[in-house]
Amino acid sequence: MDRPSSLSATFVRQVKHPGRYGDGRRGNGLSLLVKPAADGGTSKSWSQRLYINRRPVMIGLGAYPVVSLADARAKALENRQSLSQGRDPRRNRAVTFEQAAEKTIALHADGWRNPRTADHWRSTFGRFAYPTIGNKPVAEVTTADVLAIVGPIWLKRHEQARKTLGRIRAVLRWAMAEGLTDRDATEAARAALPKPNGVVQHHKALPASEVGDAIRRVQDSGAWWATKAVYEFLALTGTRSGEARQATWAEINTDTAVWEIPAERTKTARPMRVPLSTAALGVLAEARGHADGNPDRGALIFPSPTGRAASDATVSKLCRELGIRGTPHGLRATLRSWMAEEGVPRETAEQVLGHAVAGVEAAYMRSDLLERRREVLQRWADYITN
Repeated sequence: MDRPSSLSATFVRQVKHPGRYGDGRRGNGLSLLVKPAADGGTSKSWSQRLYINRRPVMIGLGAYPVVSLADARAKALENRQSLSQGRDPRRNRAVTFEQAAEKTIALHADGWRNPRTADHWRSTFGRFAYPTIGNKPVAEVTTADVLAIVGPIWLKRHEQARKTLGRIRAVLRWAMAEGLTDRDATEAARAALPKPNGVVQHHKALPASEVGDAIRRVQDSGAWWATKAVYEFLALTGTRSGEARQATWAEINTDTAVWEIPAERTKTARPMRVPLSTAALGVLAEARGHADGNPDRGALIFPSPTGRAASDATVSKLCRELGIRGTPHGLRATLRSWMAEEGVPRETAEQVLGHAVAGVEAAYMRSDLLERRREVLQRWADYITN
């Protein structure tokens, strides 16, 4: 594609070759920067070259297509007019990283299924980012800043570092779209970080032969009844901790022996039916007894002493105190290994764990294999409770 004398909407939309493309002599210093993106495509962003106090300055005007050519030209003209009136057009670039982070969280909050995700983001920033760049203008956040934040924990606590890097990146991307900065400092930082050693720290999982003993040790402990019950329920159903801890009586159909988890509480964002073994129904019967036999349909099945959902940390802490080597989430890995050894077909095993099936297989898989899964989970229950 030939380089135009001035930009057009069609050229901006179609250009893929990396480079900087100016908007011509009457473009007020506006240019489009095209760069290769991590996904194999391209990223495009606007910037404007101005002379402020006789020094050349590049001002970011946002990312395309969030900011269109018409929008970028309007911003460039406004900046030129501000400069001619003696005002510094960079005034909005004084927005701090913490302020930008709060704007980013507010933008995404409605789309997060877990209402505590916003708190998790704030906790991450408070522990790692704000001490270094919280009060720094977001436009001045550098690659060195990002490396100072995630570098010390990149190998020692890689998953935490990876999440921190991704959340900083989201804030800087928002700032670029708003014209508050013209760069994402996380890109160069990620390239500079060493490759992890390849050893992924999975949740510790018990051998299948030890699950029954672990359940008995939990039941014999002095823990709160719901903490003990939810651990056994997790072991029997192979579900995720949050799915079980937040389960309500309205989701249980004792006539069909099915637990229906709503889409907003599953990792795949799809509703999931979980067949209940006789042992799982027994756990529910015990829980019903603690609720005086007739709980409200919206009430939690496994409430904490305060009436709220039990904490995952509480269940994990109990396992550590009892010397149980595996984590609650690791029970899923135990079940998956047992199913492999028992010759359970892959598609059935993946459905048992509530994993999303991808690709062509997903297009043709219209059944959730409920009765096959019921048989598998009953066999599993018989194995760990006898």
